[in-house]
Amino acid sequence: QVQLVESGGGLVQAGGSLRLSCAASGRTFSDYAVAWFRQAPGKEREFVGGVVWTGASTDYQDSVKGRFTISRDNVKNTVYLQMNGLKPEDTAVYYCAKDRVITRPVVPHLPRDFDSWGQGTQVTVSS
Repeated sequence: QVQLVESGGGLVQAGGSLRLSCAASGRTFSDYAVAWFRQAPGKEREFVGGVVWTGASTDYQDSVKGRFTISRDNVKNTVYLQMNGLKPEDTAVYYCAKDRVITRPVVPHLPRDFDSWGQGTQVTVSS
């Protein structure tokens, strides 16, 4: 079983930047896609973006394209979410999650496709 721990959240002004980290412990997750989701109060959890197991391909929700970048370091068993140009509507708890299918060539978008989740980290963007 893989344990995931997010870090790097906080309070930032609109237009600012944050970098979230998702560190895996236990069994390696280098053979699995990893995605970031977020959930704002009163809303469903939504896909933000993800990276395939090799790191060669990423996929993003339209609202974050050009502002957010996902990368991974499989030596460190860590996935990163660099968030630039933050907006108040980006305020949410951010979660990382591991794909349940090994070496899938694309990043799935549905929460049910992921079998390990972190505890979440709060990102608050003030206007």
